[in-house]
Amino acid sequence: MSTPQQAIGSGFGATTTAAEVLDGIDLTGKRVLVTGGYSGIGLETTRAVAAAGAHVVVPARRPKVAAEALAGIAGVATDELDLADLGSVEAFAGRRLDEGARFDAVIDSAGVMASPETRVGPGWELQFAVNHLGHFALVNRLAPLLNEGARVVAVSSGGHRISPIRWDDPHFERGYDRWEAYGQSKTANVLFAVHLDALGRDRGVRAFALHPGGILTPLQRHIPREEQVVMGWVDADGNAVADWFKTTEQGAATQTWAAFSPRLEGMGGVYLEDCEVAAVTGDGPGVAAHAVDPEQAARLWDLSAALTGVDGFRA
Repeated sequence: MSTPQQAIGSGFGATTTAAEVLDGIDLTGKRVLVTGGYSGIGLETTRAVAAAGAHVVVPARRPKVAAEALAGIAGVATDELDLADLGSVEAFAGRRLDEGARFDAVIDSAGVMASPETRVGPGWELQFAVNHLGHFALVNRLAPLLNEGARVVAVSSGGHRISPIRWDDPHFERGYDRWEAYGQSKTANVLFAVHLDALGRDRGVRAFALHPGGILTPLQRHIPREEQVVMGWVDADGNAVADWFKTTEQGAATQTWAAFSPRLEGMGGVYLEDCEVAAVTGDGPGVAAHAVDPEQAARLWDLSAALTGVDGFRA
């Protein structure tokens, strides 16, 4: 049964931290995969989940950098994975399948934002390829390893409002706009969760998408400081000036809540914000209707399966 986009009274909010979400929750014996789990809100998610007792696998395009960032955090293992390279995704998933160890949660936290025009693979636009297609292939390849009751968490953004899926030109072959490309990829994250939940719920796998909030992290590396100043994000020295920015601990809270909150038991296929189920709205906070449309979600799933050659939940 699908879950409506209606608040459930979580008791948490915008200033809640990942550690607070997990207060009193014992994750001993749980296995969690966190892409991007060595930087920004991904690192804070890894830290909080590991502190609660889980074993965390952190795939990384830069394994040495990941190992340095995660040093001193018990219960964490790293391995090489480049989400822009489907061969790397297949190899990483193959090693997990050979191990046979199962997962209780997959948190797709890695991503790129407003990058210069870049082509990967067979000419795919980078943000759509990394933020969506790489994660789509990864989760589908890991489908046999997801325990009953497992949750898949797709980290989207309020930026999904910038663009729906551009069905006639998803790879921007007729002119590139970095923000529109980012928005499309974030819409794809939400639609992915909507249809994954529809396909996976009968086997006990549920999916969620979310907006973590605004957080200053390395995700903004492609946005010049001058542009961030003009947008009112930071001052000339790079210090945050917008009062809506969260700390990384707060930014990691919603994805951690999505993966482990008992309040979400039996639910799925919805978009979350500030540790709460968000409403469908025309503007401002909440989720745009184009991102939670089940027909659009099914259409994107078919396109993604055709592009990646992977369809583990319907195999």
